[in-house]
Amino acid sequence: MTRLQRGLSGLSPNGPGSRLGVALTGGERQGAKSFEELKRLIHGKLVDKLDLSRVSDLEGDTLRREIRLVVERLCDTENPLLNRMERERLIDEVLDETFGFGPLEVLLKDPTISDILINGPHKIYVERRGKMEKSDVKFRDNDHLLQIIDRIVSKVGRRVDETSPMVDARLPDGSRVNAIIPPLALDGPSVSIRRFGSNPLKLEDLLNYKAFTPEMAMLMEACIKARLNIIISGGTGCGKTTLLNTLSSFIPHE
Repeated sequence: MTRLQRGLSGLSPNGPGSRLGVALTGGERQGAKSFEELKRLIHGKLVDKLDLSRVSDLEGDTLRREIRLVVERLCDTENPLLNRMERERLIDEVLDETFGFGPLEVLLKDPTISDILINGPHKIYVERRGKMEKSDVKFRDNDHLLQIIDRIVSKVGRRVDETSPMVDARLPDGSRVNAIIPPLALDGPSVSIRRFGSNPLKLEDLLNYKAFTPEMAMLMEACIKARLNIIISGGTGCGKTTLLNTLSSFIPHE
């Protein structure tokens, strides 16, 4: 028996002596007509019955692995009609709701996305390679979006509420987050997430992309070595940080 199973006195949905009690009744199975309803049902029962005081000492990966086994058994027992892809998606989304940032997780795992803009629960836009596009990802409602915003800011010791409706924070991967909620946000909660690639563009990349000419690069290098004052300005996502990193590479090491 694992530490988590001992801590929860048998987390299996149908095991003897189980105190989690996450098995779904026939009526609940009948009512879970859609994928989203089934996900909310399983997630709700899982969260309601988790004894956080007994599992808080477990490492994140261990806890996630153990809970995954429980959700897998729930899927097998309560809805055997789910195909493998649906079951894996359900398991991943329940885990994201429990341990991560819910619907945002799939976007945060996409290395091609540089910006995420959220205007209410059903309007999410992402920027890929400089082009903005509407995402299929959605939150259930404003309350769901507010829960995820609160989870984001609480991880860095910040808060956001009606008395402090705007907050800046950072995700664990270094992404910058700005969130605005009512009454300051008139059309529902609004979030912007500015991400930074794990492999930032270098001078050679910018030259290959024809962002500027070799002559311009030589001029910028000369300005840096001459210790001239330089101002970098521009709109969101136009490449200010990338240009600053390039200029920094011209700074002599000695």
